[in-house]
Amino acid sequence: MRTARPRRYLMCPPTYFDVSYSINPWMSPDKPVDRDRAVAQWEKLRDLYLGLGHTVELIEPLDGLPDMVFAANGATVVDGRVLAARFRNQERAAEGPAYARWFRDRGFAAVHDPQWVNEGEGDYLATGRWILAGTGFRTDPRSHQEAQEFFGRPVIGLTLTDPRFYHLDTALAVLGDEIMYNPAAFSEGSRAVLRELFPDAVTASPHDAEVFGLNAVSDGRNVVLPETATGLIAELRRRGYEPHGVDLSELLKAGGSVKCCTLEIREGAVQAPSARMPGQTACVS
Repeated sequence: MRTARPRRYLMCPPTYFDVSYSINPWMSPDKPVDRDRAVAQWEKLRDLYLGLGHTVELIEPLDGLPDMVFAANGATVVDGRVLAARFRNQERAAEGPAYARWFRDRGFAAVHDPQWVNEGEGDYLATGRWILAGTGFRTDPRSHQEAQEFFGRPVIGLTLTDPRFYHLDTALAVLGDEIMYNPAAFSEGSRAVLRELFPDAVTASPHDAEVFGLNAVSDGRNVVLPETATGLIAELRRRGYEPHGVDLSELLKAGGSVKCCTLEIREGAVQAPSARMPGQTACVS
């Protein structure tokens, strides 16, 4: 039996959501955006989290920052320590300080302003023991060492090679003791590391990867993911998880989905996974 654990999430309403520039292959300013529909889809995601027993806190969106809805990019929080984000693209640069200010205003004492580019939980995904860290398109690999020193946890660097999967959270999801991922999105060496760490991982079909089925959120039992990722939904159910399909098609126009909208606030250590570590790898508003 899978066990759900209550989580604390930070989300940002898509009040100013738009696609007015292009910084990833999914974004096309010529494609119309229905903001009201985006808000309605986002609200259903928030309500689902609340219905599953999780806490949802909100950060106030800022005009002129249409991608601020993608809260996962705003920071990485492990054991109550906050590594603030530093964005590669100027269009999103102001989001990092806005999220860091939210945490400082709420009494988080350990908030680190980064030296190197990192795009929060877009490229940092915490397991019970390690932090899986993406690079290749956004986060500077030098940030991996910075994160390891700040969090005091081993950081496992993974290289992304397909520009459609420009953040780690578009190509891999942590389920608890397991992960699911798209092998084709990673370098050969990174695929080998993932096979060693997670020999029983769920692998996504090209279709499920392309509909952002890996941009998912899990509480250990419930897995929230795009409803169009039907293959992953079936496999998760077979493995004893409870998948919940949602429609975030409007937000996908900017290259984001479930996980992109969800920043987890981890305030204490979580149970370590059973996967083996290679010896050489060092609603509240």
